[in-house]
Amino acid sequence: MPSLFVISAPSGAGKTSLVKAALESDYMLTLSVSHTTRAQRKGEVNGTDYHFVSIDEFEQVKATGAFLEHAEVFGNFYGTSKTSIDSLLNSGKDVILEIDWQGAQQVQKIMPECIAITILPPSRQALEDRLRDRQQDSDETIAKRMLAATNEMSHYQSSDYLIINDQFDKALQELLTIIKSQRLSCTQQAQSNKDLIADLLQ
Repeated sequence: MPSLFVISAPSGAGKTSLVKAALESDYMLTLSVSHTTRAQRKGEVNGTDYHFVSIDEFEQVKATGAFLEHAEVFGNFYGTSKTSIDSLLNSGKDVILEIDWQGAQQVQKIMPECIAITILPPSRQALEDRLRDRQQDSDETIAKRMLAATNEMSHYQSSDYLIINDQFDKALQELLTIIKSQRLSCTQQAQSNKDLIADLLQ
């Protein structure tokens, strides 16, 4: 039975890079693509990075109750389609969902079987440096992101696992280890090998 891995982190912690590398390393993983009202950034592909929609379109989807979770972040709205998650899980692959702590807690309430992972930076200075290295935001925006990051990081105890992204390769191996260990849990192995177990117990 496939698993849903809910990964949250403050902006600049390296979550997106780690998830991308994990997807490239494990063919049994797939990514849930969220809806957002924020502007499409250079290099982003609609339908691959996000489903970019207008505020009106977002509100229409929300009104139908089609979102598994939704939240407002920095004045933009983000949401995850219930149907999309179900479809991806039914395809037989484990699913990664990248969201903030608000969305993660919503998903945990609706799908308590999900595995929640928080990624943290090695220091506040490293986090700020990473935000500045992007060269995408003004000093004022970076200050707001740092304030939001403190709030985001304060909810780390709601997760099942915690990864400190100091050395990228080490953090990636830790993420892949969590995913692989979930596949080896008694519940998962019993489901995957039910015919074998039934034969062994005859």
